[in-house]
Amino acid sequence: MKISGAARMSGQQRREQLLELAAEEFARAGLHGTSTETLARRAGITQTYVFRLFGSKKALFLQVVRQAFGRLVEGMDQAAEQGTDDPLAAMGLFYDRALADRTGLLVQLQAFAACGDPEVRTVVREQMARMWAVTAERSALPPVAVKTFLAYGMLLNTAAALEVDEVDAEWAHGIRTRIQAGLFDHLTEENNR
Repeated sequence: MKISGAARMSGQQRREQLLELAAEEFARAGLHGTSTETLARRAGITQTYVFRLFGSKKALFLQVVRQAFGRLVEGMDQAAEQGTDDPLAAMGLFYDRALADRTGLLVQLQAFAACGDPEVRTVVREQMARMWAVTAERSALPPVAVKTFLAYGMLLNTAAALEVDEVDAEWAHGIRTRIQAGLFDHLTEENNR
């Protein structure tokens, strides 16, 4: 009897597989709209094994959220480190490319949508704090400029989720305009008190 490759997966490999599948499902349907039955079926395992690996659906969701934000924040940090002339522009370029990861993008938006749950809210706050810290430390901008940069990022998230590249309308063209280096230079502590 031949054992399939899926049956020979180690616990760690199965965990990674389930995280990837869960990201796709949570991106599509959110925390409450995703069933562990669907996840188990897609992974070729039992629901019991899903719970053995992660404890609960919410714990799995939170791990997926941490990974999605983690890839983004770590990528921004690395881009800023490599873009020594203008770390903010380097972070912006990375962020723009990261929007192509539709699953990661939608997981983040689903995480914000699930913030009515205190545990989810705590994790999302932690991730936003990490994003704020990297942006502030790498750019050396005042808080109002960091806030503006991150607000632009949220607009870009929304535009990517809406797939505005497929829309031929003035508002969609406006949203697609690129942020140029120096856009935030006028935002200082002195003129924003």
